[in-house]
Amino acid sequence: MQIDSIELFYVALPLKKPRETAGRRVDSLETVLVRMQSGDAAGWGEVSPGNAPLASAEWAGGVFGCLRDWLAPLVAGTVVDSGEALGQRLEAFRGNCFAKAALDTAWWDLEARRQGRPLHQLLDGQREAVEVGPTFDRMESIEDLFSAIGRAVQAGFARVKLMFRPGWDIAMIDAVRKEFPTETFHVDCEGALGLQHMEMLCRLDDFSLAMIEQPLAADDLVGHAMVQESVRTPICLDEGVTTLAQAEMALELHSCRYMNLEPGRIGGLTPAVAIHDACSEASVPCFVGAMPQSAIGARIGLALAAKANCTYPADFFPSDQVLQQDLAEPLLPARDQADGTMRIKLWPEPGIGTDPNMELLEKYCLGRAKIV
Repeated sequence: MQIDSIELFYVALPLKKPRETAGRRVDSLETVLVRMQSGDAAGWGEVSPGNAPLASAEWAGGVFGCLRDWLAPLVAGTVVDSGEALGQRLEAFRGNCFAKAALDTAWWDLEARRQGRPLHQLLDGQREAVEVGPTFDRMESIEDLFSAIGRAVQAGFARVKLMFRPGWDIAMIDAVRKEFPTETFHVDCEGALGLQHMEMLCRLDDFSLAMIEQPLAADDLVGHAMVQESVRTPICLDEGVTTLAQAEMALELHSCRYMNLEPGRIGGLTPAVAIHDACSEASVPCFVGAMPQSAIGARIGLALAAKANCTYPADFFPSDQVLQQDLAEPLLPARDQADGTMRIKLWPEPGIGTDPNMELLEKYCLGRAKIV
């Protein structure tokens, strides 16, 4: 397919409640959207690595600059017939997974629209609705956490993710498990622990967790293999896998028993599908993580979560509760009448099934570029 033009949008979406990030007051969520045009069809991609290089080495402003100055000019005006071909065109540039993912996800949406098929069907999704679960971070008190979990359980969410941080660790999990003895929980350590914390990691076996997400540093696949050999609870790799080669190494080392597929972190849907397939062959299930993002990025993740080996409920970012205005109507979970579980119903329209509101996109735009 001929890529006629690529438009880039660097956007700051106002938050309902300001937060602190790296010692600064933050009142908006910065994200990057891509519009890829071919003839009369256009596809949209989004990546949201954060306002600052904290969760990864990338951040929204840097992604916009990388796309504008380097990646998009290499793609616009050329023929790209597959996600793999797009990846090969960009492989000379090291890293920058989020920037590459912005183009890759836009290409997939464009291809799905050209074929007149929903993106989840083009990706060979096996579900028409996706189970999701919320994430809760440190709160003012354990009672506040109990209230939030209680509301999630009452609503019908199948699982809850709890962020695991210094001072909000074993005692918190112990209290939660006593309060909710039968619910499904997992913890996300965001790489904050080391092998010196092995006693703490072994103690987590006492709480019947679904998994321990990214306990060690991102580059320590051997350390994760050592932890997985020592604990009963499944280890899940998140930041530790950004490429198919890393995923294959982790599977060879038995570093995990779950894999988190977050499209932005791993370079888009093309590598996500490849990692999904490698995990499926190794009998390692996946689930789809999510960064805070608009409804455009959320639909991309949900389409991926419909694949067969994504068997654990996907992350759910409640944009309607966090953002003052979303760029498109968010898809919200609803309780399934059959089993009482919260699921998000997927769409029948081509591609991601929606376009961003251009008036809002322009209103909150910090930077814009068109590459032809």
